[in-house]
Amino acid sequence: MTETKRRNSWLRETLSVSRKEAVASAAMTGISDNYLGAFAIFLRASLPQMGMLAALPQLAGAAFQLLSVWLCSHFHRRQAIVSGVALQATSVLGMALVALVRPEHGVAWLIGLAVVYHACANFVQPQWRSWMGSIVPPRRRGAFFAGRTRLTMITSFTVFACGGALLGWFERFELAWLGFFLLLLLAAVGRGLSAWQLHLMHDPDQQQLQGGSSFVDTLGRVRESFHHRAFREYSLFFAVMQGAVGISGPFFSVYMLNDLGYSYWQFTCNIGISILTQFFTLSTWGYICDRWGNRLVMVTSCCMLPVLPALWLFSDDYYYLLGVQVVSGLAWGGFTLSTSNYLYDLRPTRADFASYAAVQSALSAVGVFFGALLGGYLASALPALMALLPEAWRLEHSVVLIFATSSLFRVGIAAWFIPRSVELRVRHRPDLLHVVYRVARFTPGAGIVLDWLTVTRKSRR
Repeated sequence: MTETKRRNSWLRETLSVSRKEAVASAAMTGISDNYLGAFAIFLRASLPQMGMLAALPQLAGAAFQLLSVWLCSHFHRRQAIVSGVALQATSVLGMALVALVRPEHGVAWLIGLAVVYHACANFVQPQWRSWMGSIVPPRRRGAFFAGRTRLTMITSFTVFACGGALLGWFERFELAWLGFFLLLLLAAVGRGLSAWQLHLMHDPDQQQLQGGSSFVDTLGRVRESFHHRAFREYSLFFAVMQGAVGISGPFFSVYMLNDLGYSYWQFTCNIGISILTQFFTLSTWGYICDRWGNRLVMVTSCCMLPVLPALWLFSDDYYYLLGVQVVSGLAWGGFTLSTSNYLYDLRPTRADFASYAAVQSALSAVGVFFGALLGGYLASALPALMALLPEAWRLEHSVVLIFATSSLFRVGIAAWFIPRSVELRVRHRPDLLHVVYRVARFTPGAGIVLDWLTVTRKSRR
């Protein structure tokens, strides 16, 4: 009985600290995941440098997510997570110092720090998932992660919106550098507090991790699954579609802040309305997925994605682009959820979905890397391309040619995949957003990012 009381005591304390940690870490992601592009533009990053800022961190993140289990097999799990989070906080603090000092090669420093930031985030993610899975009792996972997700989303979006207002206020006094410094300093402090709270949490598995062999086995099963046509075509489709999105993703910020002259508050509102649309329509998309199947939603959203960048070509009116972002949020919400569900239904029956999701995430990051490189190359070639066009055809904002290129790639990818996609037998899944997924973060390019958590039995009620 004493042992049970002791366990209940540390469990209550650890879950309470975990909720506080969610708020602290969300304060960082609300800033750093959304304002790095705007900060790079403030540092006068060139278009090719914007492409590199999107490409290199994605590649580092993919590598460290796959290497995480092997690297952590030499450390205690909590020690590895706290060290990774502390290093991530240090990288954000370095970004704040770049805003304060504004060195000559500030953009290069920012790219290097962004690589460290994403590498740490992806290094920690599989270990954090394993840790929380071993702590939270199955019967409480739904309520706990649903509550934690609400805290994360509310905090992230509040910090994100306040950050836009703060930058807009400092911009009026030509002190935008001070606004970026304070925001990034707040993000670093938030992640530092997160590291301390993770240190205070209890880990029932104190010995060194011994999960490397199982992950190797999972990778072997993934390799074998690529012989399965549906899985191979889906994996290729998802990675290449993310690459097509990566072509234009880094340059929407450039277009709004440089070409259209948006204030930081207008920039925040434009991104924020897409995120809110996704968040409020996610449950509706989930109902449609459960009622009529994931393929219907995936095909519908797949047909919408190629249209999104093309809509930016027709008008630069502020309110028109807000409407475009509502359509974008609707499309991305359906695409994100249906593709996650589709992967769950597609995997082999006895396979570990978390490892499959990690592999899929790494593949998509590689796709974004090559897409962003192509976008950066096109950006560097824009002056020459514009010179080749007749005078009457030359555009006021040449960056929209990158949007058109991304749109054409998306059309080709959707046309290739849709006839090959099949409706799969729907596996038994827990309730949407209560257990299966959590809203990990949101980004300017694709909005809400879902993260796989765990599988539990659905309540009979």
